This record gives sequence, structure tokens and C-alpha cells, in this order.
Amino acid sequence: MLTERRRTLALRTCVLAGRLLIENGSNMERVNDTIERMAKAAGLRQFQDFTTLTGLVLGSDNLPNAQVANIRRRQNNLSKVAAVNEVSREFTAGLLQLPEAYAQLRSIDRQKAGHWQNQFEALAAAILSAVLMVVFTGDIVDWWLAFIAGGLSYAVFSFIVRKFKIQYLGEFCASIVIGLIACEGVKLGVATNADDIIIGGVMPLVPGIPLTNAARDLVSGNLISAPTRGIEALLTAVAIGSAIVLVLRFE
Repeated sequence: MLTERRRTLALRTCVLAGRLLIENGSNMERVNDTIERMAKAAGLRQFQDFTTLTGLVLGSDNLPNAQVANIRRRQNNLSKVAAVNEVSREFTAGLLQLPEAYAQLRSIDRQKAGHWQNQFEALAAAILSAVLMVVFTGDIVDWWLAFIAGGLSYAVFSFIVRKFKIQYLGEFCASIVIGLIACEGVKLGVATNADDIIIGGVMPLVPGIPLTNAARDLVSGNLISAPTRGIEALLTAVAIGSAIVLVLRFE
């Protein structure tokens, strides 16, 4: 029989793990599986969970003292997802005690991206843009401008998201940067095909993770989260597309 204090700590640990997974881009099936395994390992009986993209509610033992978490921000940080999964595996295997698992999850929650990490992500986006432009279009002449467009636009995207906390505004502004670089490069004669550069530059902004998670949530029966993720991906596509159209219209 669990004491009230341990049951509360177990619920808080499961809530924190679930919130971290949702906030950082995990699909709902993984979220439910992780918190249910942790609840079982913690000794919670008759465990019930209700999870959505904007919040989760967990309870056990048919008691009214459920734990609730409100989720206001979401991002794609798979390193945190992997870290939470590692804590979950160690806890369910008996390698971590409940207070230690909670402390490690709190530590993961406090981790913030450093300046060097933002630069690394911009460099990775630049390389991805150049490589995918060559793969998708066969254009081996303008790769260097796609490299610049992808890296600079992703740096703009990261800055706006950190500053204003609005993902779609960041994607819109980043896409404008891509369109301007591509069009001006062709005008100045340093590039040959603006379309190819735009195709490569927008690749780091394409909502691949939300689309994949929407499909997985739909297959697994999460009929609330799946359409929500699909709408998020659609809004991202609209932000990117409208920015590119705007630039091409006035250039």
C-alpha cells in the first residue's frame, strides 16, 4: 500500500515525464506507454491517464487527487525525448529510485539551448538545405547559395521563436529570407535557378515530425491529437507558402 506522499510523488513524476515528451515532439502513443510503464513501476494501482497536446490528467486508486499539467509550448527537441526515455527505462528496470527519477526529469526540464547549440542547428540546416537541393533538383551549381539561405533562414527562425514564442511567425519570416536570397542571387547573376534554391532552403522548415506524429496518432486511435497535429503541420505549410508567394509576387 502506497503512502499518500509516495503516490503524489509518483503521479508528479509521471506528469513531468508526459509533459516533457509532449512538449518536445513525441507522439502520443509513446507518451501513454512511457507514463503507464512508470506508473506500474512506481506501484500505482488502477492508473488512468488522459493526454492531449495541450494538457494531461493522471490519477490512480480511484482517488480525486489527480495531477494536471497544462502544456502551452511545443517544439521538436528529440534529445530531450531520448533523455526522458532513458530515465523511464532505468526507473522501470529498478536502476533508479522514484526520487532520483523525479530529480533527473526536473534536470532535463531545466535544460535550455545554449548559444552554441543554436549555431550548430543553423549549420546543420545549411548543410541539409544544400544536400537536399542537389538530391531533389540535380542542381549542383547553386548549392552554396542554398547553403547560405538554409542556414541564415533557420537562424532567423530560431531567433524569432525565442523572442516572440510564435512558431508560425518564425517560419513566415524565415521563408521570406529564403525567397529574398534566392531572387536576389538570380538578379545579381550569382545563381541560376531561384526555384531550386527555395526548394532546398525550406527543407529544414518543413513539418516532417508533426506530419509523422499525426499519422502515428491516427493509426493508434488518438483521434484528438492526430487532427491537431495535422492542423499544426498545415499552418506551417501555409506560413511557408504564403511567404514564398509574397516574395515572388513583388520581386
